[in-house]
Amino acid sequence: MSQTMTLFAALVLLILSCFNKVSSHSITITTTTTNKNTTSPHLQTCHPSGYLRGKSHSCNRDHDSDCCKTGEKYPQYRCSPPVTGASTAATMTINSFAKNGDGGGPSECDNRYHDDGQMVVALSTGWYDKGSRCLNYIRISANGRTVRAKVVDECDSVHGCDAEHDYQPPCPNNIVDASPAVWDALDIHGSDVGDYDVTWADE
Repeated sequence: MSQTMTLFAALVLLILSCFNKVSSHSITITTTTTNKNTTSPHLQTCHPSGYLRGKSHSCNRDHDSDCCKTGEKYPQYRCSPPVTGASTAATMTINSFAKNGDGGGPSECDNRYHDDGQMVVALSTGWYDKGSRCLNYIRISANGRTVRAKVVDECDSVHGCDAEHDYQPPCPNNIVDASPAVWDALDIHGSDVGDYDVTWADE
């Protein structure tokens, strides 16, 4: 009888030992998974890389463009918010890519001017991505419509307040700077033209 009890006790101890090992292993897996999720690149934020000190100068005020002001500090961005596939949120602004327009010099992608009737855009520095989207088309959605426009320029988020940039400050980091034709195609007119919430996607 005593021998039977001893065997039973040994069996119970063996079962408990195996159970503890399984539980410990499960906890380790859960902790590892949690740590992996907290390092997701999508949680990273785009911060200013510096500040540009402005110098006052007259600029083309068409489309209510801002001119640089002496002593003003303008944030500079080398990054933009992550592109989220089929729908990336942005602010759309209006710009003339024509000669003597408020866009400054010729477009970065093709060294040409584009009249206001063409469906063209400039993207903030991060989204412009060193020209990787040059002459490619994107789709812009707003006001219940979606239109197609060609990327021809960079909306420079780093440099500004000089002749090349028509003495305007650097762009914010989330801009789709669109020609008047894009605004017309989206049926956005009057006082709504200026800063408008849109989404965009690569075609």
